[in-house]
Amino acid sequence: MKKSLLVAALGCALVSVSSHADTIAGVYVGAQAWQTDTSGGFADTNNTANFSFDDETNSSVYIALEHPVPFLPNVKINQTTLDNSGVTTLDSSFTFDGQLYTANSEVATDIDLTSTDLILYYELFDNDLVSFDLGINAKYIDGALLVNDRASATQGSADFSGIVPMAYSKIQVGLPFTGLSAYAEGSYLSFDDHELSDYQVAVAYSFIESIAIDMTVQLGYRNVTVDIEDLDDVYADMEFDGVFAGLELHF
Repeated sequence: MKKSLLVAALGCALVSVSSHADTIAGVYVGAQAWQTDTSGGFADTNNTANFSFDDETNSSVYIALEHPVPFLPNVKINQTTLDNSGVTTLDSSFTFDGQLYTANSEVATDIDLTSTDLILYYELFDNDLVSFDLGINAKYIDGALLVNDRASATQGSADFSGIVPMAYSKIQVGLPFTGLSAYAEGSYLSFDDHELSDYQVAVAYSFIESIAIDMTVQLGYRNVTVDIEDLDDVYADMEFDGVFAGLELHF
């Protein structure tokens, strides 16, 4: 009889742990499609050009691990593409890769830029109404820039990369029993002549909530600002922004 009661108690405990597993530990995997409007420009001096860019659909994917181990931070890895291209009639002269591009010339530009975030954060609050995360972000920027003068065939290119430490935070507010929530998430750094920011605000709707998996759709706005001075001999002052739609899975 005692053995039967013990087995029953263990079974109830296991069911309870399984039904609350997502409040103890979990893995979040997500992807976003981002309609990006790009503005600004770059050069090899602080006299940056002002280019025209086409609208482009970029992507972002991420994975996060949250766990119950005290004092150890949660981990999130996020990779975003920031690719774009365009054709511009210059309103002033500038130099790039040692080449001079004169005013009124027509140039084609191409940006191939990837941002990878390694985020370590703590959940200071975590409930159905409000959650608040705070941490640090090691943002690795890897880029290739190209300028081509269509008339003279003058071409300049540059590669640059670097790790930028940033402050990270996220706040999310939920509406209980509806599956609806809203959040703001971002990273920021201002140091010497470098200034970088990456933030997004969105509404989310959890349309599947089960013991095995949760699924949430997102709709929001994201803004990335890159203002760098002499990173691998590259000067850039660019802004990427636009609306995005995403899907997140929670195991």
